[in-house]
Amino acid sequence: MFSLRSFATVGGMTLMSRILGFVREVLIAQIFGTGPIADAFIVAMRLPNLLRQIFAEGAFSAAFVPVFTRHLTERGMSGARSFAEQVLSPLLIALLAVLVAAELAMPWLIHVFAPGFDADPMKFRAAVLFTSITFPYIVFMSLCALQGGMLNGLHKFAENAVAPVILNAILIATMWFIEGDALFVGEALAWSVTLAGLIQFLWLANACRRAGLGLRLPLPRLTPDAVQFFKLMVPGLFGASVVQINLAVSTILASLHPGSVSYIYYADRLYQLPLALIGSAIGVVLLPALTRSLRSGDPQAAMHMQNRALELGLVLSLPSMVGLIVAALPIVTTVYQRGAFTQADALSVSIALMIMSAGLPAYVANKALTAAFLAREDTTTPFRQAVISVAVNIAISFALTLPYGYIGVAIGAMVSAWVNAILLGAILYRRGFLRLDQRSKRTLPRLSLCCICLGFATWAAIFWLWPGQSATTQAQIVALVAIIALAALVFAGLSLLFRVVSVAELRNLRRKR
Repeated sequence: MFSLRSFATVGGMTLMSRILGFVREVLIAQIFGTGPIADAFIVAMRLPNLLRQIFAEGAFSAAFVPVFTRHLTERGMSGARSFAEQVLSPLLIALLAVLVAAELAMPWLIHVFAPGFDADPMKFRAAVLFTSITFPYIVFMSLCALQGGMLNGLHKFAENAVAPVILNAILIATMWFIEGDALFVGEALAWSVTLAGLIQFLWLANACRRAGLGLRLPLPRLTPDAVQFFKLMVPGLFGASVVQINLAVSTILASLHPGSVSYIYYADRLYQLPLALIGSAIGVVLLPALTRSLRSGDPQAAMHMQNRALELGLVLSLPSMVGLIVAALPIVTTVYQRGAFTQADALSVSIALMIMSAGLPAYVANKALTAAFLAREDTTTPFRQAVISVAVNIAISFALTLPYGYIGVAIGAMVSAWVNAILLGAILYRRGFLRLDQRSKRTLPRLSLCCICLGFATWAAIFWLWPGQSATTQAQIVALVAIIALAALVFAGLSLLFRVVSVAELRNLRRKR
């Protein structure tokens, strides 16, 4: 079932995590600013997180959830648990091998991932140290992906959605209580990342045990089911991870310009809030629901879910895009501008945020469109389209980075997101797996009109209420809250007036179909 209740569960927990994430980023910006230690710590966070999102939450979850759900539907709990155990042992061995190899090759990894750091020996050494400490996080997160996939297959979304809160809470506590120079605080934060990974793993292990899915660790052997799973996962390493791969390309190119890594990172953290809140929640809830419908021989129900997921994603992501573009500078200034983070930094980050936010609806649509392939255990098609979109990103970013710096990087990532969404949608349409129903055809033009009005309303609210970059933080917070509240009221009123949504439809979304 694709229900608003399940979506709200994942989205609500994600919102809690992102709020704590904002507090974390504000403290990081206040302590490090956009200097060399900030760049080094960001790379140390980004490299294991990139691998986590590509491998654990991307390729692994994309292949594991539909196969686990199929085993659950066809063989029951015992069969599904047996399949998970068959995957666990070889997965753990592979992860430990990758961890050892990465730790031994860490300086070379930093050379590849952040080539611009070579010009600053202190920044390079800090990046190697921090990343060596944080890298074990990928092992814990991959195991968490397996446990979270089992819980999602059972439609138990809350425990898995809570896990990211643990990371942010531990990092905030570290910055709150640890004092010292920037290098010392950066090292303490790196250790906190690995500790958080261990605690997240234990949290989900207990949740699985309570759900009747406590796993043993059998001797590693490649059974036919495990071999089939890993064959599905290999193309998914690329296909389900377009956002993360584009971000990696952006980081590599941005490292060639001082401060650009931080500009892209801080903008990404803001734009990731609606993306995680909307796109990730849709992907998590839609994938097992589509798989169950298709395995039950009900393609019409699957088509209905696909339409509702796309519709819901656009109803939430389009106004978010408009708000982030129009109010980029007030948002960045209010959230980040204090301590070592200057007005010039706020302007640069806001420009990156405006450009990257233009790709938000495409990234959200990609989550829903990719789920349609994964539910059919087709990881090859998303892989092929991802290759094209990443090639577009590299070409545009490389061409524009030298003359325009981080702005070229942001443009490349945004354009590639739209290329990927268009390609996936066109293939689904050609195969007969995607047809917009009458409700979607009625809603989308009205939604576009509401978003145009929202843009003008937000601009007018900023013109009258925003006190400027030099105002006190308290005045900026009050003004920004008022601007967002006014914009939200305008959009909600227009949505009801133009019947983009109705009270009756919101009630219906809570039902199982």
